[in-house]
Amino acid sequence: MLAPSDGFNDIARAIQLALAPVFLLTGIAGLLSVMAGRLARIFDRSSALIENRRALMLSVHTTLDREQDSLERRRRYTSLAITSSTIAALLVCLDIAVIFLELMFDTPMKWPIGILFIAAVLFLIVGLASFLREVHLAMKTTHIGLAPPPS
Repeated sequence: MLAPSDGFNDIARAIQLALAPVFLLTGIAGLLSVMAGRLARIFDRSSALIENRRALMLSVHTTLDREQDSLERRRRYTSLAITSSTIAALLVCLDIAVIFLELMFDTPMKWPIGILFIAAVLFLIVGLASFLREVHLAMKTTHIGLAPPPS
């Protein structure tokens, strides 16, 4: 039986090195799904407020304006979280490509690989911090009222 060629071993090594970033991509994809769902809920609530505004009295508009402002801040934080997390995912993909290029061309690229990975983690931190801020803002501004018991 023939021994595997050096090229085969290099490709196998590249695949092994790329596995950790691929798991990171899977986690980021899950986060993006949750963030997109929250953004959709914010848009739905904002649309409902706009529709209700037409039917309600003028005195209620101040409360609606405050809630609309809160929804707008939440939308901005969620949008920043999605953008930062997407950039992180793109940087991880680029990192995986550079890992393969390093092995294919037998050129040391530890600095670009390290910089890309650090940049991806920093963007992920920004995305998670923005998401956390949006969740805290939602918890602060959303009140769940219980109906009084029947008399």
